[in-house]
Amino acid sequence: MASAERGMSAPPEVVFNTAIDPDRMSAWLPEPLRADGRPATDIRPAELTARWRASGDWTAEIRVDPADAGGAWIRLDLTGGTADRLVDEALEDLAQAVADNLQAG
Repeated sequence: MASAERGMSAPPEVVFNTAIDPDRMSAWLPEPLRADGRPATDIRPAELTARWRASGDWTAEIRVDPADAGGAWIRLDLTGGTADRLVDEALEDLAQAVADNLQAG
């Protein structure tokens, strides 16, 4: 399993809702997890956690927590193929998707 964490200067709910939005998942989830276009298999809005599973051994789990000044702290755990190489890139792509979402709204 590969893990990465980072902060974002967006409210936790915005980060979480962007992450689980089926129309935005392809912008940040690694290809093996978005290939079939299915939404997260386990979404827990009260805890701001979600999990995706794909065929093979690929999984992703995200947890969003409140951070100082109204921001968010995100932890992403990936398992599968090249997860070590993709986990930081996926969080960077999620940060860009959140920024795009904020600019659109």
